[in-house]
Amino acid sequence: MRELLRSWWHEPRPTGPARGWRDWSLVAVFVATALLEGLVRADLPAPTVVPVLIGVGLAPVLLWRRTRPLLMAAVAFPVCAAGEAVVGGDLGLHTLAFLLILVFSLSRWGSGREAVLGAAVVAAKITTSVAAGHLGPGDALAGAGVVSAALALGAALRYRARARQREFEQVQLLERERLARDLHDTVAHHVSAMAIRAQAGLAVLDTQPAAAADALRIIEAEATRALVEMRAMVRVLRRDEPADRAPAPRITDLERLASRSAPGPAVEVEFSGDLDGLPTPVATAIYRLAQESVTNARRHARHATRIVVRVARDAEVVRLRVSDDGEVPSPRRFGSTGFGLIGMRERAHLLGGSVDAGPNIDRGWTVTATLPCTVTA
Repeated sequence: MRELLRSWWHEPRPTGPARGWRDWSLVAVFVATALLEGLVRADLPAPTVVPVLIGVGLAPVLLWRRTRPLLMAAVAFPVCAAGEAVVGGDLGLHTLAFLLILVFSLSRWGSGREAVLGAAVVAAKITTSVAAGHLGPGDALAGAGVVSAALALGAALRYRARARQREFEQVQLLERERLARDLHDTVAHHVSAMAIRAQAGLAVLDTQPAAAADALRIIEAEATRALVEMRAMVRVLRRDEPADRAPAPRITDLERLASRSAPGPAVEVEFSGDLDGLPTPVATAIYRLAQESVTNARRHARHATRIVVRVARDAEVVRLRVSDDGEVPSPRRFGSTGFGLIGMRERAHLLGGSVDAGPNIDRGWTVTATLPCTVTA
């Protein structure tokens, strides 16, 4: 227990989303609600203006609940305690229930120290209210239970978000390893070709100098391509696993996806442009992205009859588009864990490209990928 408390005390503050229009809308709603409650309720403690002013004045603290949760709690709850001292009892403004959002933010967005100190501030306010007679023991116990539930909910969502982030990172790392393996096999192919050409050049060096010179030119070209792809491989991680001896897939291998014997909707593959001269990592990436997209469409496109795979190349980029005509009842999951799209985007990003996916206007789902025609370091 001591180690658990110590780890929580040293827990860093998580990164929260930036303040946006939803935060301002939330403040506006609570300001309007406090004003309306002050107008329609006749049972508020006198002077009535005090609870209303506190409700309106404290609503803006919600804007900083993610960046300064402890400070906002240290402002809001003492102000409420001071207001109770002025009116001589509980403020009675139901709108002030939004302060539970601050309690939730302590454990969701604050550091470990901020959560502990903020909880102490809230407990001190409840204790003060009980000591001053503004809050009965039963109400204080119920309030403590609600505060504890808010803190527990914030902590649960905090660790759920952390677990999901770890899954994201694991998927990204796995995709980096796959790409590194593909690049490794490509570079190994180039090196093997250079070794064979060098042996052939040495064999004919004395009798056929021209053939030896041709071998040197081929070695130079292979070495240049190998260096470019090796620089790209440096940026990704790879475990010490044996390389796959199977040749890297090419874009033309996508025609195998159009097999009529496979279950599910029919797959049509269309090519446009000169696709033969693409670097092996780009061609392999296009194949992997198309394969993942077709697999996902077969698995999740309800009542789909057709999947169309289009690959087109121009002077600078190669584009992939995979679309189906199935129903789209909800956002689709990619892969067995639902993180396949993250891996696809990671692979494309490592090669300088991008991947997008989403529903069509009428029906169906489309995945688009754009990759540069060259591999850079």
